[in-house]
Amino acid sequence: MIVFVTGASAGFGAEMARTFVKHGHQVVMAARRMDRLDALARELGESALPVEMDVASKESIDEALSMLPQSWRQIDVLINNAGLALNTLPAHQVPLADWETMIDTNCKGLVTMTHALLPAMVERGSGLIINLGSVAGAYPYPGGNVYGATKAFVEQFTLNLRADLVGTGVRATNLAPGLCGGTEFSNVRLKGDDAAAAKVYEGTTPLTAKDIADTCYWIATLPPHVNINLIEMMPTCQGFGPLNIRRA
Repeated sequence: MIVFVTGASAGFGAEMARTFVKHGHQVVMAARRMDRLDALARELGESALPVEMDVASKESIDEALSMLPQSWRQIDVLINNAGLALNTLPAHQVPLADWETMIDTNCKGLVTMTHALLPAMVERGSGLIINLGSVAGAYPYPGGNVYGATKAFVEQFTLNLRADLVGTGVRATNLAPGLCGGTEFSNVRLKGDDAAAAKVYEGTTPLTAKDIADTCYWIATLPPHVNINLIEMMPTCQGFGPLNIRRA
C-alpha cells in the first residue's frame, strides 16, 4: 500500500515512515524540512518519497500533490501527523500568533489534506485516514488552552468522518497519545528551551515514537471491515490528577 505521512521529517512521522517501509510498503514523506526528508529517504531507499510541503498552506499542499509521480498517487493511508503545541502560558498571556499557528496546522492543515485525498478513496471504495489527536483533546489542563481545543477538534472531526463514510469502505481513526518522549514536541512548545523540555520527561518512562508508529501500523493492517474509532494511549507513569483548584 501507499502511505502518505505529514510531518515526516522527525519524531512520530519519521518513525512511521521507517515502520511502513520496513514492512514492504511505499511512503510519501511530506514536511517542510527537505534536508531531513532527503536524509531519511537515503536511509529508507526507493520505497520512501520525500516531498516538501507545509500543511498550513493550501497552495503548498496542492503543489505537492500535483507533483507526485503517477505511480504514487493512489494513496491508501493518509496519516495526518503534522501538528504542534506552542506555549504553556495561561490563555490571557499567550500571543495570538501561537494560537493561530496551532489552529492553522492542527486543524486547517489536517482538514485540507483530508479534503484533498478523501474523494479518491471513496471513489475506490477503500482507504484509511489516521488523525493524530492527543489526550489533551479529552482532558483539559492549565496551559493547554488552544492546543487542547485543536485536539478536541481532531476527535470530533474524526467521528463525524465516520458518520459520513459509513458504507463507503473508507475508515477513519483518531490516535490520541499522552506523554511521549524522544521527539521535538516539548522543545517546540517551549520555544527551544531544551533544559525545560528535558524536565518534562525527567524521571519518567514515556511513550516513544516507535510505540505510536507500531500502533499506526497495526491500525492500517487490520482487515478492511474493522474500523478503530479511537485509541487513547498513555505510559504507565502517567495518569489522572485532581481538578485544578486555586486556594486563597
